[in-house]
This record gives sequence, structure tokens and C-alpha cells, in this order.
Amino acid sequence: MSFGDRLAGVFADRGRLCVGIDPHAHLLESWGLPASASGVRAFGLAVVAATAGRAGIVKPQVAFFERYGSAGYAALEEVLAAARAAGLLVIADAKRGDIGTSVTAYAEAWLTPGSPLEADAMTIAAFQGVGSIADPMRLAEANGKGLFVLAATSNPEAAAIQQAVVASGARSGLTVARAIIEDVSSFNLAQAPRAFGSIGLVLGATLDLADYGIDTSTAPAANAAPVLAPGFGHQGAQVRDAPRLFGALAGGVIVSESRGLLGAGPAGLADAIEERAEEVRSSHV
Repeated sequence: MSFGDRLAGVFADRGRLCVGIDPHAHLLESWGLPASASGVRAFGLAVVAATAGRAGIVKPQVAFFERYGSAGYAALEEVLAAARAAGLLVIADAKRGDIGTSVTAYAEAWLTPGSPLEADAMTIAAFQGVGSIADPMRLAEANGKGLFVLAATSNPEAAAIQQAVVASGARSGLTVARAIIEDVSSFNLAQAPRAFGSIGLVLGATLDLADYGIDTSTAPAANAAPVLAPGFGHQGAQVRDAPRLFGALAGGVIVSESRGLLGAGPAGLADAIEERAEEVRSSHV
């Protein structure tokens, strides 16, 4: 089954909330956990346990595990395996990006069935051109996995690049963000029909997408790209505003929230996830 079809199944069964697994140092401290590989392991497994049965998607931020070296990666492997065993859809927030065999190797690490780091999808950067991630896109499609390509991110320092206009080639005159969307859409359209394409986009929920040359009034074509939308909760975006923020793209939006939920602590996390998941479902995002 394609990643897009599996994602549609999660939407139908458990809604669109994605719980971030971001063991910031201050969260580890407030949770009473050590700033170590054992701490992030315990944190990650606790988030998985609280999410299972309440929401359908988790997104571990790889960097918070990577900072503890090989022991941190061992902890991440356990968290990834536990999440997938619990029936959760796992998006590895790795934001890898490179060219040639290097970016292919990144994709093989995260998207190969049986890999120690196997996830259902990964975030990836394509600011060296969407053509630079052609192999990861093909690998994701072949393995029933997904990618979420950075297009318009919520960090303000990215605006200068993402709003810049392409000077030459087939996408000349489009913003970089819009050109990425067009190239991803073209790839998805070339695949067999399914609920969503396997290649999605990262579009920040705190942005005015029109500033990035993105028209949200146009209904997406078949095999539309799903949208991973960070920025809800702590960063200020409200779930009820998703239809206004994303317009015709709202049907594929994954509501991603991390610190706003994780701040509830280990005792309150399950209830916080349950409450937010119900809010997302009732808002008809």
C-alpha cells in the first residue's frame, strides 16, 4: 500500500494530529529525566505510549537524539520501533538534503524496510533543486514510504530563500516555494491514483502562504501532496484556523504539535493529546 493511502487511512481512523517527539533539554528537566541517551529514550517511549490509541502520527525530531551520539541513535531506534509496533505512522524529522549518492544513502537509512532507523516517512530539503532528491522520491514510492519536502517553513530567516523567484528553467518566475510544490505535484501525478501522493510538503501554519507565491484557492489535483504543518500550539497557530490558513490544501493537512502538548508533562500528556486530537477531529480539518 502506498504511503498516501496509508495516511488517508490514519486520517479516517484516528484523525490528523501529529505528536512531535522533541526531548528539549528543558523538557527532560521538567519531566525529571536526565539529559542523556537514557533520558531521551524514556521520553520518547513515554510519548509513544501516550499517543497510541489517541492519535495516529508521531514525529521524532532526530537532532535531539543525535546529540548523544551512538547511544542516542540506539535510543531513537527503540523509539521508532516502538512507535511502529504500536501502529503509529512515524515521520522522522531528519531534514536531510544533499546530492547524488549521499542523499540516496540518507533515504535508504530512513525509508528501507528492515533498516534500524526505518520510519514511514522523513522530512527532506530540496533547496539544491527537487531534481537532487529524485532518488529518494523513487525509493519512497517503491517502498510504500513518504517524503515531506521543505517548501515554506516557519522560521523567519528562511523567507529570503523561499520567497525568492526562480530565474531560469521550466519554473522561471515562480517563487522557490511554489516551484518546489509544482515539482512535487508533477511527480505525484505521474504515479498510480491514490488518496494522496506519497511525496508531501512542509508548509508552516504560522505563515501567510500568499507571501510565498502559493495560491491556496485552487483545488489540488489528483494524488495531491499531503501537508505537514508545524506551528500549531506553542508557536501560535490555532487548529480552528487551518481551513483559512490552507484553503483548498486543508484536506491534506497534518496538524503537527510538539511543545504545546509535551509541556503537559508525563502525567498530563495522554489527556492533552486526547483533548487536542478531539479538537482536530471536531474542527473538520
